Amino acid sequence: MSAPPSSAGPPSERPSSASAAGVPPPAISVRELVKRFGEVPALDRVTLEVPSGQVLGLLGPNGAGKTTLIRILLGLTRPTAGEASVLGRPPSDPAGRARVGYMPQDLAVYMDLSVTENVELFGRLYGVSGERLRARAREVLALVRLTERRHSLVADLSGGMRRRVSLAAALVADPELLLLDEPTVGVDPELRFEFWEFFHRLTQDGKTVVLTTHYLEEANRADRVVFLHAGTVLATGAPAEVKARTQTETLDDAFLRLVRDRAHGSG
Repeated sequence: MSAPPSSAGPPSERPSSASAAGVPPPAISVRELVKRFGEVPALDRVTLEVPSGQVLGLLGPNGAGKTTLIRILLGLTRPTAGEASVLGRPPSDPAGRARVGYMPQDLAVYMDLSVTENVELFGRLYGVSGERLRARAREVLALVRLTERRHSLVADLSGGMRRRVSLAAALVADPELLLLDEPTVGVDPELRFEFWEFFHRLTQDGKTVVLTTHYLEEANRADRVVFLHAGTVLATGAPAEVKARTQTETLDDAFLRLVRDRAHGSG
């Protein structure tokens, strides 16, 4: 394990002041984050904080910047400018990465391995081994209701079941923070409901769940939402607060109102 960042380092490499003062830092803190791909801005001065123990919905259409933000938080992409911290550490800190679970939008499980083999493989990559690994694999497969299919090849499963395997792989190391990129894409409404129920059970243990989605209405079940559009934050708050602020009845309508107001210069 690498040594903790020195307080004499640059701002992006220092622990947050809240952590230094003995107050738990937010699960995620982002300040003036910019990411450009050539001349194309994927994120434009994004600032937000995610308190621990909440489900946050990161909302917006394809191309809004959701996946780019997730990749920066994972330390997979470096920002062009700005600062980010994850669990009080910079995203590049290996000690922090070990406490973060990730479920990508594209399935990252192996089709020619069984359900259990996939979950245990990802557990070993996170440093979990022995009986603890086997116990965790049994536990997470029970949580995603795949115990009876634990010996099945992933190739033989339905699309929804494959999503469950991917979620189990993200959970096996018992992370403090889950970053889930479009976890409900391609799953039926019943499974989508079960996923949200499970996310909220995780927060009861103090864990934090951040998920991206372009199904805006399902995010009514999030504790807080962040609307992203063209790489900028349009609004953040509890779903009811955002709808009240925009005088709309649905999150879809709230998003359209926010985009229209931004285009007219009143946002």
